[in-house]
Amino acid sequence: MNLRARWNLVRFFITFISLFSGWLLFTWSLDTGSLVAGVVSCIAVSLVTWSIFVDETEAGRRAHLPRPHYFLLFLGVLVFNMYVASFKVLWQIVRGNINPSMVHFRTHLRTDIARVVLTSSITLTPGTITVDLNEDHLVVHWLDAQTTHSRYAGKLIKGIYEKLLRRVWL
Repeated sequence: MNLRARWNLVRFFITFISLFSGWLLFTWSLDTGSLVAGVVSCIAVSLVTWSIFVDETEAGRRAHLPRPHYFLLFLGVLVFNMYVASFKVLWQIVRGNINPSMVHFRTHLRTDIARVVLTSSITLTPGTITVDLNEDHLVVHWLDAQTTHSRYAGKLIKGIYEKLLRRVWL
């Protein structure tokens, strides 16, 4: 078996494991019928989507598997920032002091999954919504734009998220 065929097989198994993990999470059942239905349906979907689910150029193990201790730290920081930002947005709305703007900036994250997690984290944080992600370029709607300078706006919006995600996915 050549290297390309092995990588295609690994991509299939990564797709299957991800789908089956989701199946177990959503069904929350270990009944034989449920497990058989999950395995069969996940194999069928994996056969069709493995080439789309895992990009051929992302061959590194770290491109898909996060480092758990940094990922838990990232989740804690995200939840804390969501609460802090929600109170800030509430205070700005009550005072009527908002300055909405669209800002453009780049990210230095290398893997697609890390970029998607970054954009989702930005969107989950109240006051910011990621409008577009194109390779490493992000467009974000910012409710209280403190600046429109791309580098400074990126530093304020990405904050610690990008630093932690660089450690989660190398």
